[in-house]
Amino acid sequence: MLAQPKPADGILLVDKKSGLTSHDVVERFRRRTKVKKAGHTGTLDPLATGLLVLCVGKATRLQAYLMGMEKTYEGTIQFGWATDSYDAAGEPVGEPVEADVEHIDFTPHIAKFLGEIEQIPPVFSAKKVQGVRSYELARKGEAVPLAPKRVTVYEFVILGVETSRVRFRVRSSAGTYVRSLAHDLGGSIGIPAHLKELRRTAIGSFSVEQAIAFDRLVEDTTEQILAPPHFQPLSAIELPLERLRIDWAQQGKMMQGQGVIMVPTIPVHKGDLLALGNPHDQLVAIGEVVNVLREGGPVEVKPKVVLAG
Repeated sequence: MLAQPKPADGILLVDKKSGLTSHDVVERFRRRTKVKKAGHTGTLDPLATGLLVLCVGKATRLQAYLMGMEKTYEGTIQFGWATDSYDAAGEPVGEPVEADVEHIDFTPHIAKFLGEIEQIPPVFSAKKVQGVRSYELARKGEAVPLAPKRVTVYEFVILGVETSRVRFRVRSSAGTYVRSLAHDLGGSIGIPAHLKELRRTAIGSFSVEQAIAFDRLVEDTTEQILAPPHFQPLSAIELPLERLRIDWAQQGKMMQGQGVIMVPTIPVHKGDLLALGNPHDQLVAIGEVVNVLREGGPVEVKPKVVLAG
Protein backbone atom coordinates (compact mmCIF):
# COMPACT_ATOMS: atom_id res chain seq x y z
CA MET A 1 0.00 0.00 0.00
CA LEU A 2 1.30 3.44 -0.94
CA ALA A 3 2.01 5.79 1.94
CA GLN A 4 -0.40 8.66 2.20
CA PRO A 5 1.18 12.08 1.56
CA LYS A 6 1.79 14.14 4.67
CA PRO A 7 -0.88 16.86 5.03
CA ALA A 8 0.29 20.33 4.04
CA ASP A 9 0.05 23.04 6.69
CA GLY A 10 0.87 26.58 5.66
CA ILE A 11 -0.13 29.36 3.31
CA LEU A 12 -0.14 29.47 -0.48
CA LEU A 13 0.30 32.77 -2.31
CA VAL A 14 -1.64 32.81 -5.58
CA ASP A 15 -1.66 35.40 -8.36
CA LYS A 16 -5.36 35.43 -9.28
CA LYS A 17 -6.34 36.30 -12.82
CA SER A 18 -9.33 38.40 -13.82
CA GLY A 19 -12.73 36.78 -14.23
CA LEU A 20 -12.45 34.40 -11.28
CA THR A 21 -13.89 34.64 -7.80
CA SER A 22 -11.70 33.97 -4.79
CA HIS A 23 -13.79 30.85 -4.16
CA ASP A 24 -12.93 29.63 -7.69
CA VAL A 25 -9.24 29.77 -6.79
CA VAL A 26 -9.75 27.80 -3.58
CA GLU A 27 -11.77 25.13 -5.39
CA ARG A 28 -9.16 24.81 -8.16
CA PHE A 29 -6.46 24.32 -5.54
CA ARG A 30 -8.52 21.68 -3.71
CA ARG A 31 -9.25 19.73 -6.89
CA ARG A 32 -5.64 19.76 -8.06
CA THR A 33 -3.94 18.89 -4.76
CA LYS A 34 -6.73 16.82 -3.13
CA VAL A 35 -6.24 18.99 -0.02
CA LYS A 36 -9.67 19.33 1.58
CA LYS A 37 -8.92 21.95 4.20
CA ALA A 38 -8.25 25.29 2.53
CA GLY A 39 -9.67 28.80 2.54
CA HIS A 40 -8.71 32.34 1.59
CA THR A 41 -7.97 35.31 3.85
CA GLY A 42 -10.11 37.94 2.16
CA THR A 43 -11.91 38.15 -1.15
CA LEU A 44 -10.63 39.78 -4.30
CA ASP A 45 -13.33 40.96 -6.74
CA PRO A 46 -13.67 38.87 -9.94
CA LEU A 47 -12.53 41.85 -12.04
CA ALA A 48 -9.32 42.23 -10.01
CA THR A 49 -6.05 40.37 -10.34
CA GLY A 50 -3.20 39.81 -7.95
CA LEU A 51 -2.39 38.39 -4.57
CA LEU A 52 -4.72 35.96 -2.85
CA VAL A 53 -3.51 34.24 0.33
CA LEU A 54 -4.81 30.70 0.84
CA CYS A 55 -4.61 29.00 4.24
CA VAL A 56 -3.98 25.27 3.98
CA GLY A 57 -4.46 22.55 6.62
CA LYS A 58 -3.85 23.76 10.18
CA ALA A 59 -3.17 27.25 8.85
CA THR A 60 -6.94 27.66 8.32
CA ARG A 61 -7.03 28.28 12.08
CA LEU A 62 -5.10 31.49 11.38
CA GLN A 63 -7.53 32.95 8.85
CA ALA A 64 -9.05 35.42 11.29
CA TYR A 65 -5.60 36.79 12.18
CA LEU A 66 -4.41 37.04 8.57
CA MET A 67 -7.58 38.69 7.27
CA GLY A 68 -6.87 41.83 9.26
CA MET A 69 -3.59 42.65 7.50
CA GLU A 70 -3.27 45.81 5.43
CA LYS A 71 -3.50 45.54 1.63
CA THR A 72 -1.69 47.30 -1.22
CA TYR A 73 -3.22 47.82 -4.66
CA GLU A 74 -2.38 49.41 -7.99
CA GLY A 75 -4.99 50.19 -10.60
CA THR A 76 -6.66 52.54 -13.06
CA ILE A 77 -9.56 54.93 -12.54
CA GLN A 78 -11.65 55.83 -15.59
CA PHE A 79 -13.28 59.27 -15.52
CA GLY A 80 -16.27 60.21 -17.67
CA TRP A 81 -18.98 57.91 -16.34
CA ALA A 82 -19.91 56.08 -13.16
CA THR A 83 -21.27 52.53 -12.83
CA ASP A 84 -23.70 50.92 -10.39
CA SER A 85 -20.99 48.62 -9.02
CA TYR A 86 -18.34 51.36 -8.99
CA ASP A 87 -16.14 49.28 -11.31
CA ALA A 88 -15.94 48.23 -14.97
CA ALA A 89 -18.11 45.16 -14.34
CA GLY A 90 -21.17 47.31 -13.64
CA GLU A 91 -23.74 49.09 -15.77
CA PRO A 92 -23.19 52.79 -16.61
CA VAL A 93 -25.08 55.26 -14.45
CA GLY A 94 -26.11 58.61 -15.95
CA GLU A 95 -24.89 60.21 -19.15
CA PRO A 96 -21.16 60.12 -19.95
CA VAL A 97 -19.34 63.46 -19.84
CA GLU A 98 -16.12 64.85 -21.31
CA ALA A 99 -13.30 63.94 -18.97
CA ASP A 100 -9.82 65.26 -19.65
CA VAL A 101 -8.30 65.25 -16.16
CA GLU A 102 -4.65 65.92 -17.04
CA HIS A 103 -4.95 69.54 -15.85
CA ILE A 104 -6.46 68.67 -12.44
CA ASP A 105 -4.51 68.99 -9.21
CA PHE A 106 -5.47 65.77 -7.44
CA THR A 107 -3.66 66.59 -4.19
CA PRO A 108 -6.52 68.30 -2.27
CA HIS A 109 -8.99 65.65 -3.44
CA ILE A 110 -6.73 62.73 -2.49
CA ALA A 111 -6.23 64.31 0.94
CA LYS A 112 -9.93 63.77 1.72
CA PHE A 113 -9.43 60.02 1.57
CA LEU A 114 -6.25 59.67 3.61
CA GLY A 115 -6.20 58.49 7.21
CA GLU A 116 -9.23 57.15 9.05
CA ILE A 117 -12.36 57.77 7.00
CA GLU A 118 -16.03 56.77 6.89
CA GLN A 119 -16.64 54.78 3.71
CA ILE A 120 -19.98 53.62 2.31
CA PRO A 121 -19.54 50.20 0.64
CA PRO A 122 -20.86 49.69 -2.92
CA VAL A 123 -24.40 48.31 -3.05
CA PHE A 124 -23.01 45.52 -5.23
CA SER A 125 -20.95 44.03 -2.43
CA ALA A 126 -21.03 41.03 -0.12
CA LYS A 127 -22.12 43.13 2.86
CA LYS A 128 -25.20 41.71 4.54
CA VAL A 129 -28.42 43.65 5.10
CA GLN A 130 -30.71 41.82 7.54
CA GLY A 131 -28.97 38.55 6.66
CA VAL A 132 -29.10 39.03 2.88
CA ARG A 133 -26.10 39.86 0.68
CA SER A 134 -26.24 43.44 -0.54
CA TYR A 135 -25.65 42.46 -4.17
CA GLU A 136 -28.63 40.09 -4.07
CA LEU A 137 -30.92 42.97 -3.09
CA ALA A 138 -29.33 45.31 -5.64
CA ARG A 139 -29.90 42.82 -8.46
CA LYS A 140 -33.60 42.77 -7.57
CA GLY A 141 -33.70 46.55 -7.75
CA GLU A 142 -34.39 46.88 -4.04
CA ALA A 143 -33.07 49.75 -1.94
CA VAL A 144 -29.88 48.82 -0.11
CA PRO A 145 -29.33 50.95 3.03
CA LEU A 146 -25.66 50.35 3.80
CA ALA A 147 -24.13 52.03 6.82
CA PRO A 148 -20.73 53.71 6.46
CA LYS A 149 -17.74 51.75 7.70
CA ARG A 150 -14.62 53.16 9.33
CA VAL A 151 -11.48 52.23 7.37
CA THR A 152 -7.95 53.59 7.16
CA VAL A 153 -6.15 54.64 3.98
CA TYR A 154 -2.43 54.84 4.71
CA GLU A 155 -1.36 55.80 1.20
CA PHE A 156 -3.18 57.04 -1.91
CA VAL A 157 -0.76 58.07 -4.66
CA ILE A 158 -1.37 59.12 -8.25
CA LEU A 159 1.19 57.33 -10.43
CA GLY A 160 0.23 58.87 -13.76
CA VAL A 161 -2.51 60.66 -15.71
CA GLU A 162 -3.42 60.09 -19.35
CA THR A 163 -6.40 62.06 -20.69
CA SER A 164 -9.38 60.50 -18.86
CA ARG A 165 -7.54 57.78 -16.95
CA VAL A 166 -5.47 57.85 -13.77
CA ARG A 167 -3.02 55.25 -12.49
CA PHE A 168 -2.81 54.98 -8.69
CA ARG A 169 -1.50 53.04 -5.71
CA VAL A 170 -3.43 52.54 -2.48
CA ARG A 171 -2.32 51.00 0.81
CA SER A 172 -5.20 50.54 3.22
CA SER A 173 -6.66 48.62 6.11
CA ALA A 174 -8.60 45.41 5.62
CA GLY A 175 -12.18 45.99 4.52
CA THR A 176 -11.47 49.06 2.38
CA TYR A 177 -13.31 49.14 -0.96
CA VAL A 178 -10.94 50.57 -3.55
CA ARG A 179 -13.80 50.89 -6.04
CA SER A 180 -15.56 53.14 -3.53
CA LEU A 181 -12.42 55.29 -3.42
CA ALA A 182 -12.49 55.56 -7.23
CA HIS A 183 -16.19 56.45 -7.25
CA ASP A 184 -15.86 58.96 -4.40
CA LEU A 185 -12.78 60.59 -5.94
CA GLY A 186 -14.87 61.29 -9.02
CA GLY A 187 -17.54 62.81 -6.79
CA SER A 188 -14.98 65.07 -5.12
CA ILE A 189 -13.63 66.31 -8.44
CA GLY A 190 -17.08 66.66 -10.00
CA ILE A 191 -16.51 64.19 -12.83
CA PRO A 192 -18.12 60.73 -12.58
CA ALA A 193 -15.62 57.88 -12.36
CA HIS A 194 -15.28 54.17 -11.80
CA LEU A 195 -12.54 51.64 -11.16
CA LYS A 196 -11.34 50.25 -14.50
CA GLU A 197 -8.54 47.91 -13.37
CA LEU A 198 -7.24 46.69 -10.02
CA ARG A 199 -4.31 44.54 -8.98
CA ARG A 200 -3.49 43.58 -5.38
CA THR A 201 0.28 43.65 -5.00
CA ALA A 202 0.70 42.92 -1.29
CA ILE A 203 -1.05 41.70 1.85
CA GLY A 204 0.96 42.60 4.93
CA SER A 205 4.50 41.33 4.28
CA PHE A 206 3.36 38.95 1.52
CA SER A 207 4.06 40.10 -2.05
CA VAL A 208 2.50 39.08 -5.37
CA GLU A 209 6.05 38.61 -6.64
CA GLN A 210 6.24 35.50 -4.43
CA ALA A 211 2.94 34.11 -5.74
CA ILE A 212 2.27 31.20 -8.05
CA ALA A 213 0.34 32.01 -11.23
CA PHE A 214 -3.22 30.70 -11.18
CA ASP A 215 -2.70 28.63 -14.34
CA ARG A 216 -0.01 26.63 -12.57
CA LEU A 217 -2.72 25.28 -10.24
CA VAL A 218 -3.81 23.30 -13.30
CA GLU A 219 -0.46 22.48 -14.86
CA ASP A 220 1.87 21.78 -11.90
CA THR A 221 2.10 18.76 -9.63
CA THR A 222 1.06 18.96 -5.99
CA GLU A 223 4.74 18.92 -5.00
CA GLN A 224 5.46 21.91 -7.26
CA ILE A 225 2.45 23.83 -5.96
CA LEU A 226 3.31 23.20 -2.32
CA ALA A 227 6.88 24.46 -2.67
CA PRO A 228 8.58 27.72 -1.73
CA PRO A 229 8.52 30.63 -2.26
CA HIS A 230 4.78 30.61 -3.03
CA PHE A 231 4.04 28.02 -0.32
CA GLN A 232 5.16 28.90 3.19
CA PRO A 233 4.93 26.36 6.06
CA LEU A 234 3.56 27.26 9.47
CA SER A 235 7.04 27.90 10.85
CA ALA A 236 7.66 30.63 8.23
CA ILE A 237 4.35 32.50 8.45
CA GLU A 238 4.69 36.09 9.62
CA LEU A 239 1.59 37.03 11.58
CA PRO A 240 0.70 40.65 12.42
CA LEU A 241 1.34 39.78 16.08
CA GLU A 242 4.31 40.02 18.41
CA ARG A 243 6.20 36.72 18.38
CA LEU A 244 7.66 35.16 21.55
CA ARG A 245 9.53 31.94 22.28
CA ILE A 246 8.29 29.22 24.64
CA ASP A 247 10.10 26.07 25.80
CA TRP A 248 9.16 22.44 25.13
CA ALA A 249 7.36 22.01 28.45
CA GLN A 250 5.25 25.08 27.75
CA GLN A 251 4.51 23.78 24.26
CA GLY A 252 3.21 20.56 25.81
CA LYS A 253 0.86 22.50 28.05
CA MET A 254 -0.36 24.61 25.15
CA MET A 255 -1.12 21.47 23.14
CA GLN A 256 -3.32 20.31 26.03
CA GLY A 257 -5.13 23.65 26.12
CA GLN A 258 -3.45 24.75 29.35
CA GLY A 259 -2.11 28.19 30.16
CA VAL A 260 1.56 28.89 30.92
CA ILE A 261 3.46 31.41 33.01
CA MET A 262 6.19 33.20 31.07
CA VAL A 263 8.33 36.30 31.27
CA PRO A 264 7.92 38.21 27.98
CA THR A 265 10.86 39.99 26.39
CA ILE A 266 8.60 42.84 25.28
CA PRO A 267 5.99 44.93 27.12
CA VAL A 268 2.59 43.19 27.06
CA HIS A 269 -0.82 43.93 28.52
CA LYS A 270 -3.85 41.91 29.48
CA GLY A 271 -5.81 40.98 26.35
CA ASP A 272 -2.79 41.10 24.00
CA LEU A 273 -2.48 38.31 21.44
CA LEU A 274 0.92 36.72 20.87
CA ALA A 275 2.37 34.36 18.26
CA LEU A 276 4.20 31.67 20.24
CA GLY A 277 7.08 29.69 18.75
CA ASN A 278 9.00 26.75 20.21
CA PRO A 279 12.82 26.48 20.56
CA HIS A 280 13.00 25.53 16.86
CA ASP A 281 11.03 28.70 16.08
CA GLN A 282 8.08 26.66 14.81
CA LEU A 283 4.76 28.42 15.36
CA VAL A 284 2.96 26.57 18.13
CA ALA A 285 -0.04 28.66 19.07
CA ILE A 286 -1.75 32.02 19.26
CA GLY A 287 -1.91 32.91 22.94
CA GLU A 288 -3.79 35.57 24.87
CA VAL A 289 -2.38 37.36 27.89
CA VAL A 290 -5.04 36.71 30.55
CA ASN A 291 -3.19 38.00 33.59
CA VAL A 292 -0.22 40.26 34.28
CA LEU A 293 1.23 38.94 37.53
CA ARG A 294 3.71 41.77 37.97
CA GLU A 295 4.39 44.88 35.93
CA GLY A 296 7.37 44.11 33.71
CA GLY A 297 7.47 40.56 35.08
CA PRO A 298 5.71 37.22 34.51
CA VAL A 299 2.35 36.94 32.78
CA GLU A 300 -0.17 34.16 32.30
CA VAL A 301 -0.88 33.22 28.69
CA LYS A 302 -3.64 30.86 27.55
CA PRO A 303 -3.95 29.36 24.06
CA LYS A 304 -6.62 30.68 21.69
CA VAL A 305 -5.45 28.67 18.67
CA VAL A 306 -3.22 25.60 18.92
CA LEU A 307 -1.23 24.60 15.83
CA ALA A 308 1.25 22.04 17.16
CA GLY A 309 0.47 18.35 17.40
